[in-house]
Amino acid sequence: MARAAVEAALAKRKAAPRRKAVGEPGDSRRRRGYTGPGPDPRDPQPFGSLLERIMKARGWHRPTAEATVFGEWERVVGADVAAHCRPIKLEDGELTVEAESTAWATQLRMLAGRLIARIAGEVGHNVVKKLHIQGPSTPSWSRGPRRVRGRGPRDTYG
Repeated sequence: MARAAVEAALAKRKAAPRRKAVGEPGDSRRRRGYTGPGPDPRDPQPFGSLLERIMKARGWHRPTAEATVFGEWERVVGADVAAHCRPIKLEDGELTVEAESTAWATQLRMLAGRLIARIAGEVGHNVVKKLHIQGPSTPSWSRGPRRVRGRGPRDTYG
């Protein structure tokens, strides 16, 4: 009878999952006391690594990269280009950029491939897939101090 009890206990022990030792990877028990000279998950962590871990866990890398395009525009495209244009919107991988003159709009259209490569190098691939470059916006006659009721400003050549 004692032999049957020992064999049953051994079979039960083999069938049960093995508990991890304290400090072994995957151990969920909390260690107490001195942590020792090596790194420990209870040690204070740098804020940047903690923030990076949270962003990765919640899937915020793409919105962060999109915000970097707008917030760090001068660093992303360079000071010379940033002095003459600004980003307007980013939708579905298409970045709309407004140039300060039509000459700069033409220049940016020729540099579009290089700009996309620089943006990809700074913020990641497939954040900006296409550039839509606009010239300076024209004045609107529909609002403002020069608004005229009726047909508005037209030719008056007889």
